[in-house]
Amino acid sequence: MAQYFLKRVIMAVPVMLFVAVFVFLLLRLAPGDPALMIAGELATPEQLAAIRRNLGLDGSLTSQFFTWMGNLLKGDFGISLISNQPVLTLIAQRLEPTLALTLVTMVITIIIAVPLGVFAAWRHGGLTDRAVMIISVIGFSIPVFVIGYVLISIFAVNLKLFPVQGYRPLAGGFLPFIERLILPGLALASIFIALVSRMTRGSMLEVLREDYVRTARAKGLSEWLVLFRHALRNAAIPILTVIGGSFAMLISGVVVTESVFNIPGLGRLVIDAVLARDYPVIQAIILLTSGVYVVINLLIDLSYALTDPRIRY
Repeated sequence: MAQYFLKRVIMAVPVMLFVAVFVFLLLRLAPGDPALMIAGELATPEQLAAIRRNLGLDGSLTSQFFTWMGNLLKGDFGISLISNQPVLTLIAQRLEPTLALTLVTMVITIIIAVPLGVFAAWRHGGLTDRAVMIISVIGFSIPVFVIGYVLISIFAVNLKLFPVQGYRPLAGGFLPFIERLILPGLALASIFIALVSRMTRGSMLEVLREDYVRTARAKGLSEWLVLFRHALRNAAIPILTVIGGSFAMLISGVVVTESVFNIPGLGRLVIDAVLARDYPVIQAIILLTSGVYVVINLLIDLSYALTDPRIRY
């Protein structure tokens, strides 16, 4: 198991190096002068020189790259051109809301989608199966922001069960923290519930036809044990793949939901940075997002090995 883990970590290193090179070249080789784009047409030569110095654009391309990589390895992602604060500080301030929303969304998705998919496969062709397929189509078809506004209208404005918008840190109490994440979590989970439930259903349909499932039933095991202990475990690999990919997508794709529910997370920071052309912040977020994808894929690979020992070999 240790060798398998080490092999996967080594394979992730060139991926992150490629991403770092891409992010570095994204600014340097883009058309136009980045300093002029940031400062505007009326900027003085002194202002342009200062911006180039802050961005590290005043040396050769090779020296710029090694300086930039050296700063990254020391945890220095640069200074924001707009707020004049360290980029890492800005990301740390916005990280908790995004992670909290992501975790709540994934918990809602797993609790709802996996049982739905299992029961749809168990009642294949029946009313439950058709209902799950209808729910999946609806989840894929309706945009997340529309579902968000509908949830706000019903549960926040009319029924007054949840706050309309905003975010409360966990340090301010668990109840205020969680009640502000239920509606955005449900809105964001809608598409992933559709995705995971369909994948669970398809994977379970294949497993339920296997001989060992019929043997388990012939031994007199309860249907609950057959479905969730024997069948679901052997159908878990594609389900884990979808759940892991969904988690990585959530980290990088909560922009719309955070805007609808006024949550000050990474999504809002991305919008502000793009509109203000704050390149150090944009570069850091791209690197962070890529790192999340690499880590999630590594964890998915490890979960494969834990689920099916044959994969280690």
